[in-house]
Amino acid sequence: MDKKIKVAVMGATGAVGQVFMWMLADHPWFELAYATASASRVGLKYASTVHWVMPFEMPSVIRDVEVKEFNFAAMKEAGVQIVFSALPAEVAREAEPQLRDNGFYVFSNAASMRYDSNVPILIPETNVDQLDLIKDQGYPKTGFVVTNANCVTTGLAMALAPLRKFGIKGITVHSYQSVSGAGYPGLSSFDITDNCIPFIKGEEEKIEKEIKKILSIDPEVYAYTVRVPVMFGHLEAVWLDLEQDVEVEDIIDSWANFKEVADLPSTPVLPVEYGADNTFPQPKYAFWGNPKGMVVYTGRLKKKHKKIGFLLLVNNIVKGAAGGSIQNAEAFVKRFGLI
Repeated sequence: MDKKIKVAVMGATGAVGQVFMWMLADHPWFELAYATASASRVGLKYASTVHWVMPFEMPSVIRDVEVKEFNFAAMKEAGVQIVFSALPAEVAREAEPQLRDNGFYVFSNAASMRYDSNVPILIPETNVDQLDLIKDQGYPKTGFVVTNANCVTTGLAMALAPLRKFGIKGITVHSYQSVSGAGYPGLSSFDITDNCIPFIKGEEEKIEKEIKKILSIDPEVYAYTVRVPVMFGHLEAVWLDLEQDVEVEDIIDSWANFKEVADLPSTPVLPVEYGADNTFPQPKYAFWGNPKGMVVYTGRLKKKHKKIGFLLLVNNIVKGAAGGSIQNAEAFVKRFGLI
């Protein structure tokens, strides 16, 4: 691009906000022009106020970014067009409609507006046509909000999208979710160390609702969600009831042929990668792939009594959160001709 699009990150110091900052540090289409955090951090340099939890060094280009207040006029003065929201849901419910009404293009990781009928829950590889819903919000005369899915749903939708052709009648999914999914500071170490917590509030309901909206299917969905003492990566055990009687080779071929659907900087060439080793996938592979953390890995594939079972791994804070939102913004920019 001759001229990059200026963007802002809301909630830049949390775990998801850190992924936004990291991925935008050298993005080919977007230029980070504004970053906000809590009022106590305003005026501070990013490196001096963030508790960096990523498993790699902070990019030097964001170290001296000044944390600024949440101010529409100042954001417009800075040239911001696109806003990436890592705000908590209760804050996002108030702030994101205001951003939209002030003409900003909002790509949100929050769940607060996910179920509004005119707000897309977008995963570009699976349902890019849902971007057209922004016209129902008033675009191009106004701003809009686009959300990404719940992190578990994102991984599940990616693995299921190429299998829709077989007719998905039923989904049973058990997730084993890393502590980074709870945000920072998140859970007490007394609760999660040497332990698993077999309940994550609201998570099972999100999976059951979102997978149907994203894939435009209406299966029976049965979900359990468990928090496990792992830093990054959500592992999911999945069983499918399909209308067609398919073999494991059909599933492997479908994933292998689920190629990049759009020429977007954050979309892997092979978005879903299958591994045949019985110990694959594992959360320690969460930042594998190119771009890092954007590939969904599958394994342990088997057939039993016409049911298809497999495990999948999704990086919950990259593909399942900030990276997904950046990819959504890229899909918008390309679809509506901003490049």
